[in-house]
Amino acid sequence: MSSPTDHQPPPEPAETPAPEPRPSRDRGAVAVLLTTAGALLAVLMAALSAVLELQLISLRVGGQLIGVSALLALVGNLFIGRFAYRATRHKWAVFPPALVWLAITLIAAGRTTEGDYLIASNNWVGWAMIGLGSLAWTIVGIRLVSSSPAKTTARTLY
Repeated sequence: MSSPTDHQPPPEPAETPAPEPRPSRDRGAVAVLLTTAGALLAVLMAALSAVLELQLISLRVGGQLIGVSALLALVGNLFIGRFAYRATRHKWAVFPPALVWLAITLIAAGRTTEGDYLIASNNWVGWAMIGLGSLAWTIVGIRLVSSSPAKTTARTLY
């Protein structure tokens, strides 16, 4: 007769841990390249956003100005600021797009060589666009500066 211990399955082989991957020099170069590309893309997005918002300042429905440009400035700049940080993981990356957007809008607020204004003094949408767009950049900057580094990597900005 056989005992219950005679029919035991064979012991499983011990698992060997996988070797640790070696750090590569290429990963550092790729990280720098992706960080630079993210920062440049954020600056390009800010410039295109400012130009689009300037084009939409005089948009009217039924003869009345609508504030789509101001709303786009608020939402767009919040998005671009969040993108700049998340694409680079550097807080400083928010400032170049903010400066580009602000420079374009402030230049547009001045007089052209022909004497025209892109943002007229009696156009409330243009001034609301500058105000709300600047407010969005301020919100992004304050959120980044006031949060600790561990906090900003663990959660989203908004």
